[in-house]
Amino acid sequence: ARRVEIRHLMLASTSSIYGANATVPFRETDRADEPLTIYAATKKSMELMAHSYAHLHKIPTTAFRFFTVYGPGGRPDMALFKFTKNMLEGQPIEIYGEGNMSRDFTYIDDLIEAIVRLSAVVPSEENRLETTAVETLSRQAPFRVVNIGGGQPVSLMDFVETVEKALGRPAIRKMLAMQKGDVPRTFAAPDLLVALTGYKPDTTLEVGVKAFVDWYLEAKQELDSAAHDPVLSLNRLSKSSS
Repeated sequence: ARRVEIRHLMLASTSSIYGANATVPFRETDRADEPLTIYAATKKSMELMAHSYAHLHKIPTTAFRFFTVYGPGGRPDMALFKFTKNMLEGQPIEIYGEGNMSRDFTYIDDLIEAIVRLSAVVPSEENRLETTAVETLSRQAPFRVVNIGGGQPVSLMDFVETVEKALGRPAIRKMLAMQKGDVPRTFAAPDLLVALTGYKPDTTLEVGVKAFVDWYLEAKQELDSAAHDPVLSLNRLSKSSS
């Protein structure tokens, strides 16, 4: 980035750095120095190093704090993917914290829209906001952190019911205690994002979950077809080998 004199460096951070912050919604100006997981600690460290680098080499940098991103193409280790897979297979889904958790879910298309808009807002004194209540532009470096979340947390049990509705079948629920390092809730304050771009994520959970389920079912059908078709299986094997 320093060699090619990049115009705007954009980094993926996470809402996990807020830890179990008792004050909601989470604001970028809140202290975030009590991470509960190594993952969160590495993200906070990344932000700190990025600030130093932005200061030393004058590289405009924005770190986005993502809030529970989901949607088509999502990772297999994420809750929505695991819930959908297990429910279709008639297997139990694991619900941690006895279901007493909430998350500020962000649909992937909304995340992309926010990043595209923020890419044009290069951190500089020219776009410093007058309000210090939300502004995170550093006084020492062209560096800013921005939450990307809609500020509409959903309870875990409402999330489960939304997946059930999209699949048209009930889940076999296995209630478990809170996982070590997990947090009871995430809740974004989108004020800075709105001030900089005039936009905040607004896709409803019902719409987003249905889009994921439609994608999952289509992908599953393609995989099932390939498993029974030697030519398709050979093509897939060839692509994976290359």
